Amino acid sequence: MKLYAIGDLHLSYEYNRKALAELKPHPEDGLILCGDVGETDEHLELAFSLGKRHFKQVFWCPGNHELYSVPAAQPDAIKGEEKYQHCVEVAREHGVHTPEDDFVRWDGEGGPVLIAPIFTLYDYSFRPDHVTRAEAVSWAEETDTVATDEFMLHPDPYPSRDAWCHALVGRFEKKLEQARKDFTNDDGEPLPIVLINHWPLREDLVYIPRVPRFSLWCGTKKTEDWGKRFGAKVVVSGHLHVPRTDWKGGVRYEECSLGYPRQWQDIRAAGKDINDLLREVLPGPSPPPGGEADMEWRRWG
Repeated sequence: MKLYAIGDLHLSYEYNRKALAELKPHPEDGLILCGDVGETDEHLELAFSLGKRHFKQVFWCPGNHELYSVPAAQPDAIKGEEKYQHCVEVAREHGVHTPEDDFVRWDGEGGPVLIAPIFTLYDYSFRPDHVTRAEAVSWAEETDTVATDEFMLHPDPYPSRDAWCHALVGRFEKKLEQARKDFTNDDGEPLPIVLINHWPLREDLVYIPRVPRFSLWCGTKKTEDWGKRFGAKVVVSGHLHVPRTDWKGGVRYEECSLGYPRQWQDIRAAGKDINDLLREVLPGPSPPPGGEADMEWRRWG
């Protein structure tokens, strides 16, 4: 029983749908889908049905693309929290674990651990100190950087994406605190956690040199210490389309995006497929001495 992860499947692209169809069976293993499966029910249905067909357990958390309101696909497109809850129901219909379900104890290789999908969004706080929140989007626009979220990700019923983010952070902070009390090992110590979120939990994990000011839409400083604070063994995320492994204070951070077709077509040309790009979360490598190590690029798997 191993645990694998992949994110940012972006199934609106036929190229990526064909890639997903090549996924090989792992009947005893688990799979994490850490957001940006796609924008429509059809994308979710495809990922969840195939994931459950090939893996014993599947865990999902939403990315920004799942939250998009797409009038072309849904004339009366639902928005914000309602869209999120709709995605949760689609996942549950397939037996996929979501952030709204109880966290799951994992006793496979690398366990026991608690698998904890969460949903935090972002609050534009990944920005330089001299840039105020009011100036943030204009600051990004200076380099022709504006996320599609500004037009398609609605925060309803919250007044802003910031407000929705802060409500989510507060809710999942409490859920993680309670889990530390409820799930313990034989010695009464809290179980280590595999913490799953689409957006990186730490600002220092955001490295996107082609669009550095896109950092605004990449997380919140309110989760900076969550990996250490909640006893994470591994933190799994996507969103950046920059696959890498980091070690920070004894916690392993895995960015495991597939990405848009243009971003991984060289990998395909080299004879690799989606199976080569699945990230092994557990058991994974042993911690380095001192719990710190140089970042490892994982573009090639």
